[in-house]
Amino acid sequence: MNQRQPLLEVEGLSVAFGGIEAVREISFQVVQGELVTLIGANGAGKTTTLKAITGTLPASHRSGTIKFSEERIDSYPAHSLLKRGLAMVPEGRGVFARMSIRENLLMGAYSRDDDPANTEMDIEKWFTVFPRLKERQSQMAGTLSGGEQQMLAMARALMSQPRLLLLDEPSMGLAPIMVEHIFEVIHKIASQGVTVLLVEQNVKQALSIATRGYVMESGAIVLTDTAERLMRDERVLEAYLGA
Repeated sequence: MNQRQPLLEVEGLSVAFGGIEAVREISFQVVQGELVTLIGANGAGKTTTLKAITGTLPASHRSGTIKFSEERIDSYPAHSLLKRGLAMVPEGRGVFARMSIRENLLMGAYSRDDDPANTEMDIEKWFTVFPRLKERQSQMAGTLSGGEQQMLAMARALMSQPRLLLLDEPSMGLAPIMVEHIFEVIHKIASQGVTVLLVEQNVKQALSIATRGYVMESGAIVLTDTAERLMRDERVLEAYLGA
C-alpha cells in the first residue's frame, strides 16, 4: 500500500439504476503524481465510476464515500468540483464545435480568477504539448479530426489547472496511429506533474504508460497491481492481451 496520502480516495462505491447495480462496492485510490488506469471491457462500470466521482450521477443512485484532497465530495454538485481542481474529459470529447481551438481553450479557463496574462501563458504551455492545435488555433473545432478533437478536449481541461485529470476512453474511435499519439501525449501530460486517472478499454496501451492499474469486471474491481506486473499477469494476458 502506498503510504502517501491519496489525492482521490473512493471507498465502498456502489451505483444502481432501477435496482440493477452497475458498480458494486469498489474501493481505490490515486496518489498525487500518479498515472493510474482503470481498465476492463465495455460495460464493466468504468464510465459509471467516473460519473459518480464527478457528481454527474444523481446522489440517489450511488452510495459509498468519495474524498478528494481529504475532503468528502460525494454530495457536491459537478460544477463545484472544477474549482477544487478536478477536471474530466468525457467519452466523446464534447468540444464546442462552432468555436475555434483558441476559444475552446479560453472556455477551459473560465473558472480561473487569475490574471489573463497567466491564461495566455498556459495556452502557450499546452501548445508545446499539442503543437498541432497551435498550427490550427483559428480553425473551428467541429472541422477537426477525431484525434485532433481529443487533443483539444484534453488541452481545454488542462486549462482549468486541474490537480487531477480524469480521462474517459480517450482512444475510442481513433485510427491506430492516432491512438499511439494520444497515449504519448497522456504520458507527457503526466510527466509535467498532472495526476491522471485514465479509464480505457485499450489495456495494452493504458498499462504501458500507467503507474498502477485496477481491473474492473461486471461492476467490481477484481485485480490491482503495478502496471508492470499487470502486463505480465496471466489473467490479464488471457482476458485482454490475447495471450
